[in-house]
Amino acid sequence: YFFFLSSDHVHRRSAERLRDLCCANRGTFIKVGQHLGALDYLLPEEYTSTLKVLHSRAPQSTMEEIQQVIREDLGKELSELFVSFEEQPQGAASLAQVHKAVLHDGRTVAVKVQHPKVQRQSSKDIMVIEVLVKAVNWLFPDFAFMWLVEEAKKNMPLELDFLNEGHNAEKVANMLSHFPFLKVPMIYWDLSTKRILTMEFLEGGQVNDREYMQKHHINVNEISENLGKMYSEMIFVHGFVHCDPHPGNVLVRKCPQGQKTEIVLLDHGLYQVLEPGFRMDYCRLWMSLIKGDMSGVERYSRRLGAGDLYPLFACVLTARSWNAVNAGISSVPVTHAEDVEIRTNATLYLPQISDLLNRVPRQMLLLLKTNDLLRGIETTLQTRASSSSFINMSRCCVRAVARHKRSKAQSRRRCLQITLAESVSLWKLSVYEFLLWIRGSVMARWLSSLLAFLH
Repeated sequence: YFFFLSSDHVHRRSAERLRDLCCANRGTFIKVGQHLGALDYLLPEEYTSTLKVLHSRAPQSTMEEIQQVIREDLGKELSELFVSFEEQPQGAASLAQVHKAVLHDGRTVAVKVQHPKVQRQSSKDIMVIEVLVKAVNWLFPDFAFMWLVEEAKKNMPLELDFLNEGHNAEKVANMLSHFPFLKVPMIYWDLSTKRILTMEFLEGGQVNDREYMQKHHINVNEISENLGKMYSEMIFVHGFVHCDPHPGNVLVRKCPQGQKTEIVLLDHGLYQVLEPGFRMDYCRLWMSLIKGDMSGVERYSRRLGAGDLYPLFACVLTARSWNAVNAGISSVPVTHAEDVEIRTNATLYLPQISDLLNRVPRQMLLLLKTNDLLRGIETTLQTRASSSSFINMSRCCVRAVARHKRSKAQSRRRCLQITLAESVSLWKLSVYEFLLWIRGSVMARWLSSLLAFLH
């Protein structure tokens, strides 16, 4: 979070300097810039629009460098492996860049090649961040960000191992195979190493590109709802969460075999595995937030480490005001005035936010980042806080809690009771969703009739 000046010109100049700094230092710094570029709901437009280029147009490695990595890791020249290999990358990110290529059997693939110096550079970046954080902590004792260094040290080696990324991709594809709208690229293991990942080539527009969706007749509400379904399932039901959903990693497209809309999920290097106890507390906290159950909000926020800062924790988690949290976030629509209030409070409560981030479990940090990125996408698509997203979250929470209770049940009778209660709760949600649809349809017809009459 930043202290913002009032001048648009100063915002733009500062944002451009920040972008140039990220590009010059590459690696870890670009990852930070990507995250900031997705925070449409929080940062001034000058920052987000300037930093968004880092999602797919980060600094590139030369073709000679790419060939050298392929030669070292696969032991062959490009011509021996591919019929064609496009020199201009499809996209360049913080750790690697992706080239389109054609195999000798005619299959089109995407070849993700790690920047050659990123291994050494990432270690130096983390050391620089650690020194800077310690200096800031010495100058301003209220600002303690050592958790940032700890997370970077833990996560960067995982993201730099592309074999780990390939295994994550296969795991999530199997885990969410019941979602027909989700497409995860297939991995070609014989052409993959720790620094090279060869996968099925899939095209599409970025999930925040409203013009692309309009041109291809893609329903933004359907995309937003399906994205929410995917992440609710990952977080609440399975506890295996893709933690880098910035717009460059989430594509949308019309299925080539029909008119079905698909979400293509890319970059599976960073996943968070949630411990069962943590996941259940997180489930119950969200159920309390959706219903406006303040005793539940306090209880589960405290269990997740927020302590007396539980009101701030609820606001940070939902990006809603305390008044909206008290009323139940599913029943109070998001307003522009509330967004302005949140942006203002982000600067006023920076020391408390810092304290909060040091208190909560490390698992929560990546979830907060994931929430920020998803919320930024919803803000761009103008689908934030739709009733369907809360219904889908509630369904996943109900299923997750019921599954957890069944695993602890001592008898078949108790399992049956839990399953019955789960079915009743899911049925109530379906009825509520149907009533919302009926109300929406009636309102739509009434407005159409009124407009026709007035005309």
